[in-house]
Amino acid sequence: MNPIDLAADVLQRNLDMLQTTLADFSDADLLVRPCPKANHTAWQLGHLIASETRMISACKPGAMPALPEGFDKKFTKETAASDDPALFPNKQRLLNQLAKTRAATVAWIRTLSPADLDKPGPEPMRQYVPTVGHLVFMIPNHVAMHLGQMQVMRRKLGKPLLH
Repeated sequence: MNPIDLAADVLQRNLDMLQTTLADFSDADLLVRPCPKANHTAWQLGHLIASETRMISACKPGAMPALPEGFDKKFTKETAASDDPALFPNKQRLLNQLAKTRAATVAWIRTLSPADLDKPGPEPMRQYVPTVGHLVFMIPNHVAMHLGQMQVMRRKLGKPLLH
């Protein structure tokens, strides 16, 4: 397996894991916080979508579909404290947008050659993604970090453990 195929596969499996983790969450569950000041799952999902779109777009303008009007403004540091359900899209819209975003990410990755992974990352992000390859693998790592928080939410909500 070459690194491009591996990256595409890892990203698909990462999305599958996130979808499985949230399969039994209700819209209301997405707005529960594990503790005061922690981000709720709805905000985390939107943040993941906006971040992935921003990172890939910085690497390859036009590679990502446009987010719905005003989407990224709903998932800022300032909105992280909001519990207003009217501010955030519902679970199905968030998961549909994430799937659309991830499909575009995988499509972009499949246009890369192994040599492209060694190219410099986008200038504003180069401190933490020095190469395109680092950016590619930053995405599933970012999702995994939030998945850990979502697993805590599963426990708080009394959901069954996933194996």
